[in-house]
Amino acid sequence: MAKKSTKKGSPAGAMKATTNPAKRKPLRRGEKAAREKTAERLVKIADKVIAAGKKKQDPFLDIPTRALSNVRFNEQRKIIEMGDNKQRRAFFNLGQAKKFMQTMLVAAGCKELADQVKTTSIRDLFYHCKHTIEGTRENTFDDQSESDPIIEDLEVTLASLREELGLFADPKGSMVGPMTIVDGGDEINLSRMGTGGWAVPSIVEDHVIQFRQCKAKFVLLIEKAAVWRRFSEDRFWEQHKCMIIHGGGQPPRGVRRLIYRMHSELKLPVYVLVDNDPWGYYIYSVVKQGSINLAFESQRMAVPAARFIGMSSYDAEEFDVPPAVTIKLTDQDIRRAKEIMVYPWFDKRPWQREIKNMLKQGVKLELEALSAKDFSFITETYLPTKIRGKRWLD
Repeated sequence: MAKKSTKKGSPAGAMKATTNPAKRKPLRRGEKAAREKTAERLVKIADKVIAAGKKKQDPFLDIPTRALSNVRFNEQRKIIEMGDNKQRRAFFNLGQAKKFMQTMLVAAGCKELADQVKTTSIRDLFYHCKHTIEGTRENTFDDQSESDPIIEDLEVTLASLREELGLFADPKGSMVGPMTIVDGGDEINLSRMGTGGWAVPSIVEDHVIQFRQCKAKFVLLIEKAAVWRRFSEDRFWEQHKCMIIHGGGQPPRGVRRLIYRMHSELKLPVYVLVDNDPWGYYIYSVVKQGSINLAFESQRMAVPAARFIGMSSYDAEEFDVPPAVTIKLTDQDIRRAKEIMVYPWFDKRPWQREIKNMLKQGVKLELEALSAKDFSFITETYLPTKIRGKRWLD
């Protein structure tokens, strides 16, 4: 690849100065290998484009299709996997030229991060790649909604995690419980994190987070931060010896990856506590089988042994929840419920019975509805009853 001129004081010169090996932060062995392998793949993409240009051919990238049509459920492994279908993104195609250029810009930004041994946020990368094309009024990117999907395109094309590209998202999720970890070299006792808990970072790989002493017997993923706070305040984790974690709704990749690690490395069972609605069911399925959009990462995130512990469509009657706190299903809820019923991972008699009963009742229940009984009913009665009776769905 041709070298760029780096005059003193120029942006390129400044970039060169920051890559001084003496100033680089040392990497752990696992992280170094992953980052180097990803950087090599990025260079291969660039070399392929340059080679096509020299031959006066149309440069292109073949990117795996991230859609329901290109995923399958592996019955043996019990996870969603990506298929082999690909979409060609060509530079000489007027409908694809801008996206091709954007892909190369994002790839170049990730290569810079690798060269400088740095990480940055996906928001920061968006601004790094955004500028007005010289001689035009056209911006390379107008909104982050354009760059985020391209990051995922690069992930599947390179077979690398976003974190291996040097990118992270804002922390989303908290955890507390009887375990000690090392986070970036600092030892942290997760049983002494106050009311807010430990903020789960975007990058939770073993070169950043190491598990130390663990007295937990299981992991409880709670859908909502507000409900998680009730469990934290009531010190449910202390009484039942468990790790409680939330992801603020649909758990982000950092939370899912951390749960996967606690399950696979510490052999902790995983229980999922979500609202009784189609969206809660789907959150559970993402934890258990993986997501359709990120099927290429299922093997490093999905926990097929995860158990759905609530809420169930039968809970209102069983726990005498007042009818006034139920919510009528919307047309969108009904459509979504019927969609997930045909997913192969929900094609089991207990799950078909569960979803059909919700549709028959015509209502949904939020976790907070149990507060109609008592503020701590969910921690003192509801969940302990379910755990003792082993009343969960697989």
